[in-house]
Amino acid sequence: MEHLSSPFVSVIVPVFNDRDRLKICLEKLENQTYPNHLYEVVVVDNASDNGEEVKDLVARFARAIATYESFPSSFAARNQGISLAKGDIIAFTDADCIPALNWIEKGVKNLLFTPNCGLVAGKIEVFFKDSSKVTPVELYESLTAFPQKELIEKYNYAATANIFTFKDVIKRVGNFDARLKSSGDIEWGQRVAKFGYQQIYADEVCVAHPARYSFTQLFKRTVRLAGGMCDLYDKQSSSWLERNKMYAMGLVQNLVPPVNFWLKILFKSNLKSFNQKLQVCWVMFLVRYISAGETLRLKLGGSSTRD
Repeated sequence: MEHLSSPFVSVIVPVFNDRDRLKICLEKLENQTYPNHLYEVVVVDNASDNGEEVKDLVARFARAIATYESFPSSFAARNQGISLAKGDIIAFTDADCIPALNWIEKGVKNLLFTPNCGLVAGKIEVFFKDSSKVTPVELYESLTAFPQKELIEKYNYAATANIFTFKDVIKRVGNFDARLKSSGDIEWGQRVAKFGYQQIYADEVCVAHPARYSFTQLFKRTVRLAGGMCDLYDKQSSSWLERNKMYAMGLVQNLVPPVNFWLKILFKSNLKSFNQKLQVCWVMFLVRYISAGETLRLKLGGSSTRD
């Protein structure tokens, strides 16, 4: 890339108790095709149990710096990263992601060549822990996790595991809502759209992400996402009636059997066997009812969690 078309980029990576996968992420970020004097990596430790290990790891990488955010929210951590970022372009990924070696180059290109662009969402490619022993949860994740193109085109947001934007866009629309433990990407992306910016999906801007493989991992993620949506209901609702209407709609969506999803899996998916299709349908059933149970728990006075 020519220097004149290559603005300085700040890559922001929040991390919480994930040192080993962060190491892989940083190794890929260290060897990008983008000019190495034109980007930095800001790692934000979000109160990991052993923060010194994170600092020591980050110190091994020439273009990375470490900072700290104590408030338990990945979006608060991202805001801390933004406050230190030197770049005109801000890129977001997560500690458990593996960016392609041309990730920054392709992200910058798409951002610069799209008129009035506020957000570029890249592909998040899910991979298995052991492709010879794929679990039902991994199969479910491979079909449902991180549908970036659909999220952009239908809902005006994308997962922060793979996003590029301009720092000036953030200055205009504001930072992430630090109070949200989950769903902050929904709120922020839709805010960008309301300001009239264009949002695009770019398949060539790619990071890999491990599929969750156990029911314990999926349970934690489902509870976290349900809590994030409930927190978002509270934030966006202007009255008690509207807030409870949103809660009720979310609850009904989860309690109604996902017949359309089941039909799609059974008759249109590329899964190899009928048994795999049944496994995915069963996992979706569990996810729906876990979400419903968490929504009820929060409505009865519980607090959302980031774990």
